[in-house]
Amino acid sequence: MNKAAVILGLLLGIGLASCRLDGASRRRQLTGTCEGACDHYLACKRSGDAVVRDACIVECRDTLQDVESLRAFETLECKDTIEYVEGDSGRGPGQMVGADRGE
Repeated sequence: MNKAAVILGLLLGIGLASCRLDGASRRRQLTGTCEGACDHYLACKRSGDAVVRDACIVECRDTLQDVESLRAFETLECKDTIEYVEGDSGRGPGQMVGADRGE
């Protein structure tokens, strides 16, 4: 086998391994808190609205009270996270029903 091919193979292997490790280091750290759960929800919604975050934390404290449930929520895929929070209404925390329709 060609020495240059072996070196190229090793470099490619190291490069791929470092990409995998880099991706693993960027995973969210689970907090087990309402703040972390709401940050996860808002990241899924691509929103930084402080009013919605505050309402989310209040609602969370009334709904999810143990650390393990909160950690489990933080692991949900975004589609499932949004569905869990909004249910059939399609409205997030702090959004009044009928507010967008003038009711």
